[in-house]
Amino acid sequence: MAERIKLRVKLKGDVAEVKSLMVHPMESGFRRNPDTGEYFPAHHIRQVTFEHNGKPVMTGQWGGGVSTDPFFGFSFKGAKAGDSLKVSWVDNQGESAELETKIQ
Repeated sequence: MAERIKLRVKLKGDVAEVKSLMVHPMESGFRRNPDTGEYFPAHHIRQVTFEHNGKPVMTGQWGGGVSTDPFFGFSFKGAKAGDSLKVSWVDNQGESAELETKIQ
């Protein structure tokens, strides 16, 4: 499901600057349907992981307080051109997505 994640990595020396957009509704479970008054069911990313050459460089635990289609950025040292970077997430309903790219 690569279409659910957009990933951009810029290399500056040995520092990789990572920017990622994850397409996800991120429903908190506290919002009501205006037509029925019932709560929309919670549907949010629980865990997101970034791996550099197969080793985790960032792991986050998220919940319903994160906005729709979350954008996330960070940087890490030790990267070089040709290395792989993989992002993956799992949500509270068992859905998941991942995307792997080569650092350029």
